[in-house]
Amino acid sequence: MFDSLTDRLSEAFRKMRGQAHLDENNIQEGLREVRLALLEADVNFKVVKDFIDRVRDKALGADVLRSLTPGQQMVKLVHDELVELLGGEQKGLDLRRKPVKIMLVGLQGSGKTTTIAKLANLLRGKHKLKPYLVPADVYRPAAIEQLHVLAKQLGVPAYPSTTDMNPVDICADAIKKAAEAGCDAILFDTAGRLHVDEVLMEELSAIKAACSPQEILFVADAMTGQDAVTVAQAFDLRLDLSGVVLTKMDGDARGGAALSIKSVTGKSLKFVGLGEKLSDLEVFHPDRAASRILGMGDVMTLIEKAQGTMEQAEAEKLAAKMQQAKFDLEDFLTQMRRMRKIGSLESILKMVPGMGGMVKKMGDMQVPEKEIDKTEAIISSMTKKERQEPSIINASRRARIAKGCGMTVGEVNALLKNFEQMNKMMQQMLGGGGKQPKMPKIPGMPAGYTPPGSKPQPRSAMQNSMAPGLGMPDMGGMGDMGGGEAKKGLSKKTLAERKKKKMNKKQRKKR
Repeated sequence: MFDSLTDRLSEAFRKMRGQAHLDENNIQEGLREVRLALLEADVNFKVVKDFIDRVRDKALGADVLRSLTPGQQMVKLVHDELVELLGGEQKGLDLRRKPVKIMLVGLQGSGKTTTIAKLANLLRGKHKLKPYLVPADVYRPAAIEQLHVLAKQLGVPAYPSTTDMNPVDICADAIKKAAEAGCDAILFDTAGRLHVDEVLMEELSAIKAACSPQEILFVADAMTGQDAVTVAQAFDLRLDLSGVVLTKMDGDARGGAALSIKSVTGKSLKFVGLGEKLSDLEVFHPDRAASRILGMGDVMTLIEKAQGTMEQAEAEKLAAKMQQAKFDLEDFLTQMRRMRKIGSLESILKMVPGMGGMVKKMGDMQVPEKEIDKTEAIISSMTKKERQEPSIINASRRARIAKGCGMTVGEVNALLKNFEQMNKMMQQMLGGGGKQPKMPKIPGMPAGYTPPGSKPQPRSAMQNSMAPGLGMPDMGGMGDMGGGEAKKGLSKKTLAERKKKKMNKKQRKKR
């Protein structure tokens, strides 16, 4: 969502590179670009003015740190102010009193019903609570049915409300039913309404008085831009909101609502919806969002996602298999699917510091998502025994596998050959001896893969910042980026002459 803003800010800071020092002229020029970038992102005009004034005051009064160039110093100042603009510290839910009662309000079509199910999934998984869903939107018949379907998917109870019931009575009675069901988190799904609809706003006030929820979250569609901020203000005046949830943050919205909502309403942005799945709800971290906007990546979110897909015991078991050179195609398929749960390779790359710009520079040579699909199809076409013992796959089996997945026998052969080379390489890495073979190109397999629990090879600072087992994806076609004289285009004759000179030098030293 912040891609366009990131591009504009990156261009603004690029113009400041090479400046010997910060002065009023280059600060003014740089901040002009920042102001335009924020306004184009649909950030509130007053918010932009205050933001630029604060950055200018700090920039003019700041001594450039010895470790930073003037351009880097400006990036740091903008980053710090962005964190404050987005809310400062991350604000979580109030879960101290049981049962936890959370009420969701907002305009019709903002995504409240789906968000309430996502929130229930988060509370159940991360906080180990037992949610109880309350469909109190009696004005849209499909809303009740939709929430019951979502509750069934999650395996959690829901109040049996009907369209002829009073919403206030539904919510009051649901608290008793939740206690009987042994639930300690009650989530109320209210009807969508305009803030100018006085009758329906009174209904929300009555539900609040009857249920006394600890959290009243305003759910807004990020695509509505500044309108979402204006409506949130009106709801806050009537209900005293505790926070905001922005949905559809994975769309092409310009991000103005996220950047303005804290400054205008005084209410923190607590969650963001990033997709249609029930797991696509993330806690909003202002510092991480600021880093993403400035193209610095978001390593912590990447690590948390990676950790969420694998338990510690499972990681240790996988590491033991690798150390014994027993990593098979079954394990490879599992790891590949696990990485897909984290997100697309493009989204993963954008979380790695310095890699967001590389994805854009790749142009037509996009990250090979289709190649990963092909690899998964080939392995899925094998029997379990074949995945566990690739050595038994003979010519007839290869033909059957190719036919089953719609690929050619050549593609199956290439996968098996590369997997065998990868296993040999891992064996040598873990054994610590011998010259390391070149990493084979398996579509979708991370290059420089370091098995969890194994002794890693020398890595760059960027690679070390990534989650274990999440190395850089194989960028087929980019060429060999490594060093070595043979890779610099030198002829065999030149290499032989250099080798002879070195030998002669050693002999002279011995004498």
